[in-house]
Amino acid sequence: MNLADALFGAFALPFMARALVVLLVLAVVAGVVGVLVNLRGLEFISDGLTHAVFPGLAIGLAVGGSAGLLPGAALAALAAAIVLTWLARAGIASDAAIAIVLTATFGVGVLVVSRSDDYAGELEALLFGRVLTIPPGQVVPLVVVCAVALVAVGVTLKQQVFRAFDARGSRAAGDPGLVLDLVLNAAIALVVVAAAATVGSLLVLALLIVPGASARLVTRRLWLLFPVAAGFAALASWLGLATGFAVSVGAGVDLPTGPTVVAMFVALYALVLGATSLSAGVRSTRVRSGAAASRDQEDRGDRPARAGAGRRVAEFFLNGGRA
Repeated sequence: MNLADALFGAFALPFMARALVVLLVLAVVAGVVGVLVNLRGLEFISDGLTHAVFPGLAIGLAVGGSAGLLPGAALAALAAAIVLTWLARAGIASDAAIAIVLTATFGVGVLVVSRSDDYAGELEALLFGRVLTIPPGQVVPLVVVCAVALVAVGVTLKQQVFRAFDARGSRAAGDPGLVLDLVLNAAIALVVVAAAATVGSLLVLALLIVPGASARLVTRRLWLLFPVAAGFAALASWLGLATGFAVSVGAGVDLPTGPTVVAMFVALYALVLGATSLSAGVRSTRVRSGAAASRDQEDRGDRPARAGAGRRVAEFFLNGGRA
């Protein structure tokens, strides 16, 4: 299998095309929402919502089969978003609230899945996803879920950014903090829902966290963070799918697609981190060299002046104090 077949030819297959469409839509939305998660420091809340989705997935699967995954996950995630926001506003420490929701919901999900005949298989699918077996009927609902999350964030984007950098100033300006928190948590929950149905509930955080973190390494311009994060996520999703197909089909090594996509996210982040660190080191060396050269030039420029001043002082004393 050559490179063109892996990068382009693989997506002529219907199941690969469906996986690519869903992952590209999800990646763009997760990249945009993930920037706000990164700016607000909400990574742990995202982790709590990820685990909160799990019982919804389990109950939806038990009640309605694969068609029940999305509605069950959506209800569980939105309920968890409301509960987490309410606990935080009630003064309960956010870490404690998230830990309570995380452990309780994940335990309920495992109990529900344990009642299934194929306990191990269903648990593995819910945790690590089923990217290549997304039914055609679920593509549109997944895209709609992502679109709702993107619209919710887009409508409140300026206020969300303001609140991320200056929460007190945002409140003083009249922005409704509770509404903004609910909107952002609901958007995170919807991204988690769409991602949990594809890459699995344990791998969702990579889609939410890695693109935003990578964008902050690449640019310091605030509004460039969003397109950079979305582009990074889309590229990593495409390359992850292509790599999984090439290794599984071309090399005969069976790789799970969801973890392969996540591994590509992490690998690209490592490349960006290495490149930016190297670039920063080169710039630092140039700055130090330039500063040293500037000091040397100043010293050379001051040398005649110092010599002239010294000569005048010596003449003053040699003349007996007469100028």
